[in-house]
Amino acid sequence: MRTKPGACRLARSRRHRAQPGVLMVLSQAGEVAAVPAGTDKELEAPPGLEDDAGTGQPCLHPAPGTEAAGAEERRVCGCCSGSPWPRCCEAPGTKKKAACPGLGLFYTLLSAFLFSVASLFLKKIEDVHSVEVSAFRCIFQMAFVLPGLIYYKTGFLGPKGKRIFLFFRGLLGSSAMILLYYAFQVMPLADATVITFSSPVFTSLLAWIFLKEKYSIWDLLFTLFTITGVVLIARPPFLFGSNVMGIEGSYADHLKGTIAAIASTVSSASTFVILRKVGKSVHYFLSIWYYAVIGFIGCVIALFVMNEWRLPYCGKDRVFLILIGLLGLGGQIFLTKALQIEKAGPVAIMKTMDVVFAFILQILFLNHLPTWWTVGGALCVVASSSGTAIRKWRQSSKKAKQNEI
Repeated sequence: MRTKPGACRLARSRRHRAQPGVLMVLSQAGEVAAVPAGTDKELEAPPGLEDDAGTGQPCLHPAPGTEAAGAEERRVCGCCSGSPWPRCCEAPGTKKKAACPGLGLFYTLLSAFLFSVASLFLKKIEDVHSVEVSAFRCIFQMAFVLPGLIYYKTGFLGPKGKRIFLFFRGLLGSSAMILLYYAFQVMPLADATVITFSSPVFTSLLAWIFLKEKYSIWDLLFTLFTITGVVLIARPPFLFGSNVMGIEGSYADHLKGTIAAIASTVSSASTFVILRKVGKSVHYFLSIWYYAVIGFIGCVIALFVMNEWRLPYCGKDRVFLILIGLLGLGGQIFLTKALQIEKAGPVAIMKTMDVVFAFILQILFLNHLPTWWTVGGALCVVASSSGTAIRKWRQSSKKAKQNEI
């Protein structure tokens, strides 16, 4: 029995909508490499992968009149909105190339390592303000994104109705980057890294407030666990006394770094909520463009107001600045590739290796042993973030199975 072309097209559209919503995964400093969870939007597919290209399924419904001999160059697919047959569906008889098992998780691990090394270099830089480091990072982002904007012809401003969201995405994302870099400079590397991992918990809370998404008792429990972990890391004197051990410098700087890290986390969570609202209507490159341009302008203004703009005196610091930009860009690329070939749940869990790398690098290269309070706080935050990721992953998978039925 021959299936109607319309039925095939409907089945294909259902498969797209049934795919699990990608969880927001924190890359670094307010950047995201995923598509909003809780919507029917998906990651921007790479060129040549639209319309289920590469699924290995033969085109069962060529458009009427295309079966004639000699018409292979003119054949169009009747199940893919009239797209040329070789582009939308692979030729009959061909098999899909098997993906390397675990490649997406390896990309995630590599991304976590690159981000951690970039944070280590930030700790090694001397006499350069965190705002200036952020400005150099924005320059690298703009240099990477500009060719993509030209290639995809997205423009530089975006759709009129989305520009206000893009502006706040850029403002909040760049603010998260500056605050996180400041936290890295004034407090232990592992402490600042752990606090940033509370972002998924704050994202759930803000999505409940502004997007009216469901907020369950489990989300509340994960939020309380996160707060407990942050308190163990901050160790306020009214709870732990005035003699706080295991911090860098004075407790005042440690407290400022903690506040900056928390503010960075909330800003990142706000960025995720904005991107959920925008969805796939705005190209991913355009979102990064706003992030980089607004961040660079804000950094330049702040540096002139604070009178902190100056080139590093030491050649080593200049090399570190370049490496921070390159490693951050590499980490973002590998995280994006991981999310293209792997489900977001395992990627979000593997991202917790950021914390492990931060502890290892802090011990080996900074000669700073973490306290048991920090380890306990890290366990609380990582457990709550992983729990949030696993719940979102299971919910989206269950919803996908229901839609398939």
